[in-house]
Amino acid sequence: MPDFNNKGNLKGNRNFRNAGLYLLILIITISIISSFFQPKSTIQELTYSQFLKEIETNNIYKVIISENSITGTLSNGASFSTYAPDDPELINILRNKNVIIEAKPPVEVSWWMRLLSSVLPVILIIGVWLFMLQQMQGGGNKVMSFGKSRAKLLGKETPRVTFKDVAGIDEAEEEVAEVIEFLKNPSKFKKLGAKIPRGILLYGPPGAGKTLLARAIAGEAGVPFFNISGSDFVEMFVGVGASRVRDLFRQAKSNAPCIIFMDEIDAVGRHRGAGLGGGHDEREQTLNQLLVEMDGFDQNAGIIMIAATNRPDILDPALLRPGRFDRRIVVDRPDLLGREAILKVHACGKPLAKDVDIKVLARRTPGFVGSDLANLINEAALLASRKGKNEISMEELEAAIDRVIAGPERKSRLISEKEKEIIAYHESGHALVAKFLPNCDPVHKISIIPRGNAALGYTLQLPTQDRYLISKAELMDRLAVLLGGRVAEDIIFKDVTTGAQNDLERATKIARQMVTEFGMSEDLGPITLGRKEHQIFLGRDISEQRNYSEEIANKIDKEVKKIIEASYNKAKDILIKNKSKLKKIARNLIERESLDGKELDDLLNGVKLVKLTKLRAGFLLI
Repeated sequence: MPDFNNKGNLKGNRNFRNAGLYLLILIITISIISSFFQPKSTIQELTYSQFLKEIETNNIYKVIISENSITGTLSNGASFSTYAPDDPELINILRNKNVIIEAKPPVEVSWWMRLLSSVLPVILIIGVWLFMLQQMQGGGNKVMSFGKSRAKLLGKETPRVTFKDVAGIDEAEEEVAEVIEFLKNPSKFKKLGAKIPRGILLYGPPGAGKTLLARAIAGEAGVPFFNISGSDFVEMFVGVGASRVRDLFRQAKSNAPCIIFMDEIDAVGRHRGAGLGGGHDEREQTLNQLLVEMDGFDQNAGIIMIAATNRPDILDPALLRPGRFDRRIVVDRPDLLGREAILKVHACGKPLAKDVDIKVLARRTPGFVGSDLANLINEAALLASRKGKNEISMEELEAAIDRVIAGPERKSRLISEKEKEIIAYHESGHALVAKFLPNCDPVHKISIIPRGNAALGYTLQLPTQDRYLISKAELMDRLAVLLGGRVAEDIIFKDVTTGAQNDLERATKIARQMVTEFGMSEDLGPITLGRKEHQIFLGRDISEQRNYSEEIANKIDKEVKKIIEASYNKAKDILIKNKSKLKKIARNLIERESLDGKELDDLLNGVKLVKLTKLRAGFLLI
């Protein structure tokens, strides 16, 4: 392990190295400039034939002969030079023409000048190469330390994160807490003959809290904690990645018991042979070395490997077998109670108004991960500070949810009154169908305020609880709600627009899934059709292979069309029977630009809304 306390020597060596590099650059620059700005020679170059002709015409006054080089002066005083071959007649010709002849011995170059002239270019090339390598290695690192691990050993000065700062992933916390307990009290497990897992793989969607959980482990463990990213092993030089793996585990052995955390392990742990051609590349050498270090011939007692990824499906099977990553922990999207706990953690220390209801915010954010919820609280604080408030109210939190989901309001987007009316009826159609169908989530808000790049308005439905199964009846009602906007346009304006593009796309996808994946087709029965082809090298699905005939494909298309038409007719029946309510909702939506769930219920129950003195900012779109 290097002596990190000897900062003076390291700083002096770094300054000396930098001074040498700057001196080298200065020498090269001066050489280049001198080559461009050398004074132009005034000596006239003559061919040997021209030289002989000048002698015949008595135009040569004096010559200086040195080996095969001849310089001299013409009769008019101009200087000249030429190259003379071995011509024994030349001296007699010059004497016959009375030319002054001067001879000089060849210039003797010292041995050290010859050595310098041959070695200096090599030194310059090596110096430039080393300088480039230093830049590629990050500037501050040692030039030749390619194979050294870049893992960071977290010290006492690093801000500690504990399990108190982690919420919404209780099961994952329990799993890793067992590892920490083993490091603190190994005898408790050893007396029962239990062995702690050699490696732990944290996987889940981006932003769910994998890295935060690892930081909490570092704060709770009380043992050396090495932190490194999978991309730190990737380098342009052959063998560097494997060398860094060896050096990482060498440092870990000298600090055992300890924990190694590797973030984004899929950068080096992808399935071997998945590249184009299936060749043995540098990444695979790094993976092979990692496999050996984790569970090879030499046992690494006291070293626990923790890795994080959001693509466990592309990892090499040898990496996931028992003995390497024994335990795989899912860090999934939080449920309703998890989101509530996460919001409380991020809201801690922030001045919240009395009207803030964390439970409502948790219900309004289905599918949000921890990073989304942290961003939500931060956006609300920024909005409150922009308005000059001292507290964060429910209004800012509602608006922050809209910004996270659909983007900021597009106040500069000018919409004509005609288009505004079409959007209002479109969103009213969604909301009204949702209110009259029994298997739909309650409508929380309708808005016709443009947001983001494409959203001109939307209808927000909030589930009353987290659900993991969806029935066929619920899917059919969801399709009817998606098509309600298109139906409303058709009923009111006797025409349709492009505003339903996303609705139709989502509805068609759900209907096709019902037929080909969920087995909900009465004609085709409970069967799954189609098989997706995975390309591990690209890391995503790139095609879907048809494992059925053209006749079945025709039946699938007919079933999808039948489901869409049934849902369309269901929405049409509801809106035709409640046309007056549709118009009432649209009129109020045009006036107010947004309606919440209570205001929508009041309109449907015949309660007249309080007239607004000015338009208010809306909150959500669909």
